[in-house]
Amino acid sequence: GARQLHGKELSFNNILDADAAWATVKTFPNQTVAIVKHTNPCGLAEHEDQAEAYRRAFAGDEVSAFGGIVAVNRPLDLAMAEAMRPVFYEIVIAPSFTEEALALLQKKRDLRILEIGGNTSEDDGSEGERTEMDYRRVSGGLLVQTADAYPDVQLEFTPRSERKPTPAELDDLRFAWRACQYVKSNAIVLVKDRAIVGMGAGQPNRVVSVHLAVRAAGERARGSVLASDAFFPFPDGPQLAADAGITAIVQPGGSIRDEETAAVCNAAQIALVHTGVRHFRH
Repeated sequence: GARQLHGKELSFNNILDADAAWATVKTFPNQTVAIVKHTNPCGLAEHEDQAEAYRRAFAGDEVSAFGGIVAVNRPLDLAMAEAMRPVFYEIVIAPSFTEEALALLQKKRDLRILEIGGNTSEDDGSEGERTEMDYRRVSGGLLVQTADAYPDVQLEFTPRSERKPTPAELDDLRFAWRACQYVKSNAIVLVKDRAIVGMGAGQPNRVVSVHLAVRAAGERARGSVLASDAFFPFPDGPQLAADAGITAIVQPGGSIRDEETAAVCNAAQIALVHTGVRHFRH
């Protein structure tokens, strides 16, 4: 449903990445900017100042941002367009563009500019279960399932540790849980001040994803919160998080070793909460 305003023809992969970028930002209720690479958000941040939201998203992974896709769920303004100028992007997608922002972005000859219209982020699933279907092609057939769209109003964060999350941690945990929905499993997302500071995706085991997220975050891991799209089968992942200085974790729970994971969190004074539902996006 997007309208191309500028740039080269969209390729197969361009369309996939643009769809992933728009899907990431459109369900966030507040102003949010995503930078997507190979369908995974390498940068994601929420802020009332749009240019600042972009800068925080870019800081999530400045290396991976190069050649990525930028999406914002509000009309893109001149300040954000100016902040984007130094970096090469394939696509930028927004509900609309101010006249000044569009003129500036169009100076980049090859940048594909997509206007998605009024379909902004107000539909966050809060009114009840959404009914979109998820389709996957397999050899000789098609898999169909309901989309990963659990309503926020039905989501409960159940404390599983001795220390409960602070209001600031809980705010970041909710952002992190929503963010990890758009990261391929095994998905680990580190968040601080409603911005991704580290991400691990697509690994065959969860502890490697934690390692990658912590390595990407560096010193920013200390004081951040962690979201995992599915439960930790062993306490080794939470132990890595504890060693990195992470202060709170949200995960579905349901492992036979949940008590071992809770023990690691208690020893490190990490606030642990369970959702009882998973994302687990392949």
